[in-house]
Amino acid sequence: MDIKRLLIVDDQPALGEIVRRTAEGLGYEVKVTTHAEEFMAEFDTFDPTAIVLDIVMPDIDGIELVGWLVDRECCARILVASGYNKRYAKMAETLGVAKGLEISFLEKPYRIAELRDALEAE
Repeated sequence: MDIKRLLIVDDQPALGEIVRRTAEGLGYEVKVTTHAEEFMAEFDTFDPTAIVLDIVMPDIDGIELVGWLVDRECCARILVASGYNKRYAKMAETLGVAKGLEISFLEKPYRIAELRDALEAE
């Protein structure tokens, strides 16, 4: 059985909790963070195979985190989530893909079935 570890960063704790419960139901080991700094501290020690990354957050936004993940040579599959502006999230997706990251976009609000499908996608 493949190890599946999901690292979540979303400044809305309730949404992070929904993602956590959904992912655990799919066999993921999960860590939820609510700040970019906390996410960055967990990244190396947790070694995620997948990441759910909120784009609009205080202090450091998701686009900056995508750049940081590029610098870290991230190999995890990344789901960029945003309900703000699709073009803003697409910028993060485009930047990451151009730099070799595996990124897809998940528009908020998303249904549990959409989240499940995105987490199960290879």
